[in-house]
Amino acid sequence: MNARRWQNIKHELKENRFALTAVIILVVFVLAAVFAFVLAPYDPNKIVVQDRLQAPGATHLFGTDDYGRDYFSRALFGGRISLLVGFLAMILATGLGTAVGTISGYFGGKVDQILMRIVEILMSIPSFLVMLILSVYLKPGIQNVIIIIGALTWMNIARLVRAETLSVKEREYVLYAKVSGQSSFRIITMHIIPSILSTIIVAATINIASAILMESTLSFLGLGIQQPESSWGSMLNSAQGLISEAPHLALFPGLFIFLTVLCFNVLGDVFRVAFEPKVNDR
Repeated sequence: MNARRWQNIKHELKENRFALTAVIILVVFVLAAVFAFVLAPYDPNKIVVQDRLQAPGATHLFGTDDYGRDYFSRALFGGRISLLVGFLAMILATGLGTAVGTISGYFGGKVDQILMRIVEILMSIPSFLVMLILSVYLKPGIQNVIIIIGALTWMNIARLVRAETLSVKEREYVLYAKVSGQSSFRIITMHIIPSILSTIIVAATINIASAILMESTLSFLGLGIQQPESSWGSMLNSAQGLISEAPHLALFPGLFIFLTVLCFNVLGDVFRVAFEPKVNDR
């Protein structure tokens, strides 16, 4: 079944040129972020006042910001932070959501009621309000941004995983594992989670896009990455007061955020279609 699913993914990518383009763009962005120290022509934090607000050109591919820093170099290193935050926040949210969802769905009863009520309460609180509250108690920085995003994005995954767990736990191999005396922890980790892994992968892929958007929002509000470090969101925040004077400062990071989020959403849709049960699947 796993081999068939990966074959389905390859088939979807071959048939869907838009999806293949999305994968290529993501690979380029990831490689550019990983090898930013090689590709960046200048020190991203080097201030050259006399070069401030230069338009894109041969010397500075993306121009310079209001401190004369090379914008292409800052975009490369900013992409590293944005993608890193997106991936790590996704791992945190997916791990927490999977744990809560499987426990809630597997044990049911009061455990399910308590956990789901907690999830519903957290989902009813506006994310923006939670961001502001957490930012008061947590200092700005990558680690705290990851914690904030992870704390705000795991609930939907938990509900999705719970629904899948409720279905899987009634299957014969899970019932047999219970009768044979296997522990609940082993049944959840060895039988239930592998059975719903495709659902978790789809949710995680979409969650990366949400995490990148949320990091951009935090940084845009001044609650995320702080100077002199840069992320695409913080670059947008710095550019908001210079839109009329230097529109390229907002164009490039905004475009990169848009493309990254769009590509992850497309990739998530590819996984969803590939992992859907087919009539001829066995």
